[in-house]
Amino acid sequence: MAIETILLAVGPGDADRTGKLASAVADVAGPTGATVVLAHVFTDDEFDDVIDQLDYDPSGQPNSDEVAARHATIRSLSSALDREDIGYSVRGAIGEHGETIVKLAEDVNADGVFVGGRKRSPTGKAVFGSTAQEVMLSAPCPVTFVRDD
Repeated sequence: MAIETILLAVGPGDADRTGKLASAVADVAGPTGATVVLAHVFTDDEFDDVIDQLDYDPSGQPNSDEVAARHATIRSLSSALDREDIGYSVRGAIGEHGETIVKLAEDVNADGVFVGGRKRSPTGKAVFGSTAQEVMLSAPCPVTFVRDD
């Protein structure tokens, strides 16, 4: 199976892991020549907060792709992929993190999904849920979990 498209999904907790995420994706995309889809998923509240922070003109309706492209996490990942000469596009989406990442993976026909996260106890997963776990169980393709140290 050829790897042509990789979805790298990030959210609000991934700002500190951009280096690890970019490195992990580059290790696969570089040798395979895959295109990376950098996707930032926002809940409705997160999207509204980011729009306020970016100081959008209230008369215009910003689209989620544009907002994602202006987000610091995506800009950092874009720079890292540019340095590695890896092709990418940027997508933004609004919805619940896990199910929206799975839908994006389906929409872009991803051959693999990369998500970041931190180590959690089984109790922590049960009480708080886990976006990465939902993606791993529901994605239409293999998922690589990039964990914080």
